[in-house]
Amino acid sequence: MRAIGAVIESIADTDATVLLRGESGVGKDLVARAIHAASSRHRGAFVKVNCAAIPLGLLESEFFGHERGAFTGAHRRKHGQFEYANKGTIYLDELAELPKALQAKLLHVLQDFQFSRVGGHQILEVDTRVIAATNRDLDAAMALGEFREDLYYRLNVVEIKVPPLRERREEIPALASRFLARFNSQYGRQRQLMPETLARLMEYSWPGNVRELENAIRRLVVLADGEQAMKAMVMRGYLGQNGHKTHLPAPRPTLIEGGLREIGRRGAREAERKALMEVLDRVGWNRTQAARILKVSYKTLLTKISGYGLTPPRRR
Repeated sequence: MRAIGAVIESIADTDATVLLRGESGVGKDLVARAIHAASSRHRGAFVKVNCAAIPLGLLESEFFGHERGAFTGAHRRKHGQFEYANKGTIYLDELAELPKALQAKLLHVLQDFQFSRVGGHQILEVDTRVIAATNRDLDAAMALGEFREDLYYRLNVVEIKVPPLRERREEIPALASRFLARFNSQYGRQRQLMPETLARLMEYSWPGNVRELENAIRRLVVLADGEQAMKAMVMRGYLGQNGHKTHLPAPRPTLIEGGLREIGRRGAREAERKALMEVLDRVGWNRTQAARILKVSYKTLLTKISGYGLTPPRRR
């Protein structure tokens, strides 16, 4: 996260388009707001558009506005979010959920920042910085034809990958302390984090990332049995729905226990697993295509997938 802070500082005085990538709940919104706050546009508006939450038929109107009478129900002129973000920043969250037709229009707007409202002919020009974010694998989306490559390259001037919380566990105590102080103040409580509770927080894998941690601390503060609720949540994460351990960190073998030969085998298996996952995600889990890329038989690929316990994103 310090590296991300350094990138924010280096691009603050520019208008470079930024693409934020990372799992849901890692803090992409916070990074986007930090970029805006550090920029010369900080006095302008920060306009967030959740592309996944707007009904399909209203997307273009939401982005670019509409004129009176443009369609049924358009009783007056409406400004779009790009107009509201003039002299400021527009943050396009969940960008990969946009339909292809609107992706094409967005690409055209990003080229010269000129557009017309729905049902209008006047050309409008805006001065805004664009920050986009997604939790989807855009490489796989492009391979499946669900996301335009030219739009990806237009947006990907500066790419920032926000890592999941399980890869930055050292931040958990500070984040938990901050959330605890905020919710204690908000709800008039004096709850504290016991050492054993903090230890559980450090062990948990946090599939919901920072957002899940925030909600867990909120429950700890507001519930009378908050400690027990926290323990139950962590145990559910360890055991999963089918009773098998899913999130419990596995003990790492030492060099003495494994020896160099075993270490080499483990490294090869891990490299193979990562390569399988990367190729499968890239081709949208088309196993026939993945087998062809990896130069193995279809049967061998299925055996490998089963052996490593790999699952498609929807099942994950």
